Order: sequence, then structure tokens, then C-alpha cells
Amino acid sequence: MTLAGEPITGAPVEDNVARGLALVPETRELFAGMTVEDNLLLGAFSLPRTRRRERASLLEQVFGTFPRLRERRGQLAGTLSGGERQMLALGRALMSGPRLLLLDEPSLGLAPLIVREIFQVIVGLRRRGASILLVEQNARAALQVADEGYVLEAGEVSLAGPARALASDPRVIETYLGLGRGPAER
Repeated sequence: MTLAGEPITGAPVEDNVARGLALVPETRELFAGMTVEDNLLLGAFSLPRTRRRERASLLEQVFGTFPRLRERRGQLAGTLSGGERQMLALGRALMSGPRLLLLDEPSLGLAPLIVREIFQVIVGLRRRGASILLVEQNARAALQVADEGYVLEAGEVSLAGPARALASDPRVIETYLGLGRGPAER
């Protein structure tokens, strides 16, 4: 696997972060005993010294994207709701100014209203030119925000193509979108 022509497979995590990769894991991996603001600032820790002056600007951008985090900047991360924790995890990744943002199941365990909000943020990031690799079981939401899609079955790519084409593919509709005929209608 390469990023901007440089191999990243097997490279140390620190090297990949320095190249501009940022991961938001499904488990969010926040520092529960630290404040929201401190968690966010940790996201900028890997910035080269020449870019550390950007931290305040990046922090303002994250607070602009997630106003709720500004309101809770002094609150311990461990006391946040599930949706707020996801916002914090995403905000922390954005603090590194990534070239590629890896999102692993951003809707996992969230209420539908919060899922909608998270996906609106993803759309906004795309519009601003962010490159995003999204792994998501909510096929409907993923295909609505993606340019390209890949359907994995048993670890293998079974379908691939433009997201719009996949969203209208009868196999995807039947199996993943739940809009096909049910067993009683067959």
C-alpha cells in the first residue's frame, strides 16, 4: 500500500502519521481522564515543529465543526456521551491536518440523529477536499457520502464501483440496503 507514492505497509505508526495518515478507530481510543481540549491538542502533537503554530487555528476549525466540543472543552472526555466521544475522536484526528483520514465505523453505537450529524460532517470534510477512507456497515449512509464503494464479503472484495452505481445495484439493495423483496414476497 502506498500514500502519495511512498510505501506505508509495515512502516512504523509514527512514520505514517508524519506522512499525513490519521485514524479514527471504532473504539475511539480517547483519554478519558483528560479534558476535551487536551485530547484535541494531543492530535496535533505529531505536527512538525514548523507547523505547531497552526494548533490554535486547527483547534478553532475543530470547534467550528463541532460546536458542542467548544462548550465542553474543559470537561473530561470520559464523561461525554457516545456521540460527543465520536466527535472528539474525529476532531482529534483532524488536529493533525491529515492528508488521508481513515474512519472505522464512525456510526457504531450512535443514535440515528447523531449518525446523521456525523455523516454531515464527513460530507463537509469531503467538500473541503479531505481524502477519506470510510469503513462502515451502514451501507446506506456510506454510499450516500462516498465517491467509490467496495463491498467486502469474507474479507474479499465482491463488488466495487462508483457509489451511485452500487446503491442502485440489485444485489446491494437486496443484501445490504434492505429494500429488496422479503422472503414472503419471493
